[in-house]
Amino acid sequence: MEDILKQLQAVVAQYGLQILGAVATLVIGIWIAKLLSKSLGKVLTKRDVDLTLVKFLVSLVKIALITFVIISAASQIGIQTASFVAIIGAAGLAIGFALQGSLSNLAAGVMLIIFKPVKVGDYIEGGGAAGSIEAVGIFITTLLTPDNKVVYIPNSTLTGGNITNFSAKDTRRVDMVFGIGYSDDIDKAKNVIQSVLNNDTRVLKDPAPQIVVSELADSSVNFNVRPWVNTKDYWDVYFETTEQIKKKFDEQKISIPFPQRDVHMHQN
Repeated sequence: MEDILKQLQAVVAQYGLQILGAVATLVIGIWIAKLLSKSLGKVLTKRDVDLTLVKFLVSLVKIALITFVIISAASQIGIQTASFVAIIGAAGLAIGFALQGSLSNLAAGVMLIIFKPVKVGDYIEGGGAAGSIEAVGIFITTLLTPDNKVVYIPNSTLTGGNITNFSAKDTRRVDMVFGIGYSDDIDKAKNVIQSVLNNDTRVLKDPAPQIVVSELADSSVNFNVRPWVNTKDYWDVYFETTEQIKKKFDEQKISIPFPQRDVHMHQN
């Protein structure tokens, strides 16, 4: 027993301070890691970063800091940590190659959430689809199409091309084309179109609607009609204006031509 006690005393004398230092490093380091990750979460939350991204980044930073603390504590008691660092690096490299598609989507998701070119509720066209955004996630963005289909777009696909955001601005211009016959009165047709627009309270006065003759086509004289509306009224104004102008043209005996072909028969 005396020999055992002497050996224990020798071990404690030799490694006691190192063990205490390692334990202190571990306890204090983990406390600091939690504090830093918590502070990061508060900063990101104050900057209105998406909650999903906040949780992910906080967890990632916390794991990285705790891993660093454990390696530091192990080195204080004489454990060779170079091999552990090499193993972690090799594992990270292998995981990176295996998940390069997912990591690309992750990076794109972070960019979408931070810079917010689109947000939930926006109607967009991008990634080969068009619809209203239901969710912007870490890896995928979810769209709801007008015919109630759900489309899941990988974030890297969405950010890898052009994104058209139809909801980014409060107002939009409605572009319509109406044709009249060559024998019809151009000024009369313009007045009819103007009256339809004037009677629609959803059409904005500023900027003023544009009504211009745009083309002398094969069968018709075409008008470009471009009223401005609030974005939410776009489709209602588009459909209802088209219907109203057709009815007014009929009332005023203004023809809307359609392609025709004259066939002449010759007898030999």
